[in-house]
Amino acid sequence: MSDKALSFEEALARLDSIVRQLEKGDAPLDQALALFEEGTNLIGRCTKMLDEAEQKVVQLKKGPDGEPVEVPFDSEE
Repeated sequence: MSDKALSFEEALARLDSIVRQLEKGDAPLDQALALFEEGTNLIGRCTKMLDEAEQKVVQLKKGPDGEPVEVPFDSEE
């Protein structure tokens, strides 16, 4: 399964597994490097998913005084 097919929770669980493996310190160098690379890719993916979720939750709109106000994304105002 590729990173792109993982949900946020699955990616976070895989990242936790990678950290545990690397903390043991018994992986051969080539495997440790592959795990490290996979972990950094997962961190980027999780960060992107969190950013996208935040964009969906809050939408900036112009308030009555012209200043931006935060409203729930599903608000119809």
